[in-house]
Amino acid sequence: MERLICLLIGYICGLFQTSYIIGKIHKTDIREHGSGNAGTTNALRTFGKKAGAMTLLGDCLKCVIAVVAVRMIFRDSYGDILPLLSIYAATGCILGHNFPVYLNFRGGKGIAASAGFLIAFDWRLFVICAVLFFTTHYVSLCSLSCYAVALIAMIVRGQMGGYGMDGTHTTEMYVVMSFLTALAFWRHRANIGRLVSGTESKVFLGKSKKG
Repeated sequence: MERLICLLIGYICGLFQTSYIIGKIHKTDIREHGSGNAGTTNALRTFGKKAGAMTLLGDCLKCVIAVVAVRMIFRDSYGDILPLLSIYAATGCILGHNFPVYLNFRGGKGIAASAGFLIAFDWRLFVICAVLFFTTHYVSLCSLSCYAVALIAMIVRGQMGGYGMDGTHTTEMYVVMSFLTALAFWRHRANIGRLVSGTESKVFLGKSKKG
């Protein structure tokens, strides 16, 4: 039951669609522009750097809030499995972001929300992924690489006893993280096709370029 509660708390937090709200301020639906995705990269390309930064911050924060809320609620009754409950909260938030019920389940791809999850869950994983993220101008490639590395790093740290849980709950945590990784790859399936064909767009934070 506690897992379902964590998923629900996360999903509710994930329904705060930052880029969609910014789009409505501009009297437009961001999903009708650019990639059709309600996320940070499309907000950056459609409305500019300020909107992109606001979307990144908002989507990160909602997952941080979900994880922190779950930790506060369950720290006394389920303190021994808080890492596991935290990842369920993050999963709910990412699902809420990707598939918001009030937007006909058309949301984003969950990368900024995932960054918020790593910040709240394990700052070490976040630092590793943050360094990796800026290795190329292909946001999709960086995002998927970060997910794969975060999964591996989580398993390594978990096997070293870094999360303080027994083997069963630690393995369950790996399974949930594997699901999130698979979901990220599935949500980026079109990007993967463009990367393979060499037609994927790049993002430049300096002067505008095309490539």
